[in-house]
Amino acid sequence: MRSRHTLVLFLLLGLFRTLHSQPAVAPPKLAVIIVVDQMRADYIDRFQRDWSRGLKRLITDGAWFRNAAYPYLGTVTCPGHATISTGAFPHVHGIPANQWWDRDAGRQMACTEDPAVTNLGYDGPGQEHNSGYRLKVPTFADVMRTERGAHVVTLSVKTRSAIMLAGHGGDAVTWMSEPLDTWLTSTAFARALVPEVKTFIAANPVDADFGKSWTRLLPASRYRDPDDDQFERPPPGWTQAFPHAFNGTAGKPDASFRVQWDISPFADAYTGRMAAALVETMRLGRHDTTDVLGVSFSATDRVGHKFGPRSQEIQDQLARLDRTIGDLLDRLDAAVGKNQYVVALSADHGVTPIPEQLQRAHLDAGRVNINDIVARIESKLGPALGAGAHVAKLDGRDMNLYFLPGVYQKLVASPALLADVVEAIESVRGVRRVYRAEQLRSVPAAGDAWLRAAALSYVEGRSGDMVISVRPQWISSAEAATHGSATSDDQRVPILFMGNGIKPGRYDQAATPADIAPTLAKLCGITLPNAEGRPLTAALR
Repeated sequence: MRSRHTLVLFLLLGLFRTLHSQPAVAPPKLAVIIVVDQMRADYIDRFQRDWSRGLKRLITDGAWFRNAAYPYLGTVTCPGHATISTGAFPHVHGIPANQWWDRDAGRQMACTEDPAVTNLGYDGPGQEHNSGYRLKVPTFADVMRTERGAHVVTLSVKTRSAIMLAGHGGDAVTWMSEPLDTWLTSTAFARALVPEVKTFIAANPVDADFGKSWTRLLPASRYRDPDDDQFERPPPGWTQAFPHAFNGTAGKPDASFRVQWDISPFADAYTGRMAAALVETMRLGRHDTTDVLGVSFSATDRVGHKFGPRSQEIQDQLARLDRTIGDLLDRLDAAVGKNQYVVALSADHGVTPIPEQLQRAHLDAGRVNINDIVARIESKLGPALGAGAHVAKLDGRDMNLYFLPGVYQKLVASPALLADVVEAIESVRGVRRVYRAEQLRSVPAAGDAWLRAAALSYVEGRSGDMVISVRPQWISSAEAATHGSATSDDQRVPILFMGNGIKPGRYDQAATPADIAPTLAKLCGITLPNAEGRPLTAALR
């Protein structure tokens, strides 16, 4: 009798688990992840009155999580996209930065670099070698593809953005080469060029935009900031003021033209058109499962680095992106069916304003001198360890400090010398704190929020021997503006959902971009094995 009751109990428990994993409503036909690279959370409050199409529709008809932020230090593109796609933070998904010092190779290694694969060029020779194999956990798209047979399409101008949204496979994973001279995929994702992608690129050459000009979309009175700020750093061939012509520096569609095109809304418009075309030609959303589309729009990041977040260029870029996303949603309505798909939109990081603009307003801001940090370290280590270099690499883009082989071990063995080096680094203007590797190997549950942020970004074997955090409103880059800190400028981003299974509204609960993939997974009836985020059930029907 007892065994029969036990059997019934197990059957009921199994039924409960099955029902618990199933979505409350029919799964969407298509799950869409949109990343707006470098979109600060406050851009919605500042600029939404300019929007009437895609961004406006997402805010009005969707669920807007207004209190969303990354909890970690390394707020840059590759970790951000990996966090969105996996539901995990860098210490779990394995991507601490856009690049890191490979101790064995003795050089910088890109987050998507993979010598075992070959890139395939659509409109030029294949260059570089890229895949998602450095990602340590599966993405939402990976699980949908392997467990549900989903068709997966991701694309971006940036290599790391397209690949991190896809993960370890996909039907069409597409990006531009670093010199911006050809669209690419790799043998990690395809045995040959994808015909639908090849057809679109052949019919829509980027060079068709040569000779055009980026002009202001809105009436002059609508712009909040001055047009011509002396601290903006436009690319060669442009001034700080509108209009910005796509003529290159030599009057022909060469590399300088491609750089100008890349730092403009035209790059996003092209990406949006390609995404819509691939949905139609690859029949996404019309298979017997939920397909996955990942689109990362890179131009807001490119523009923000050159002109800063307090510029007419950023305001205009977002007004034009509103139209681009509107066109994409319209074509999804036609191809898949309105309310038959779900969209999640977020950003991979925010951005800190141009320090010189902040200084002009008498705020504590500035640029950390990387060479000064290295010089102070060497001045401490030379007398103790001998003449010559001891620092292998300090990259201002992520502030990970790597010592030459054996040096850090000697520091750890000499606490007084180690303390001297830490003190020397922290004495540099703009540096807030130095964290040692041994402090970051476990994530504290509470307490020091800055230490926790650094630990969430730490990946053993990839992160530096020391990690340097800068003070709020300080940066360590030659760009006009940048990101990569554990401050609200860089951590706070929007999270928006719209479509199938979503309850529209404004939600003030705390959220992180790691919640996006688990929320989509719940809608699709799957489980992400390594997710640290949780489904945002308040916005689910």
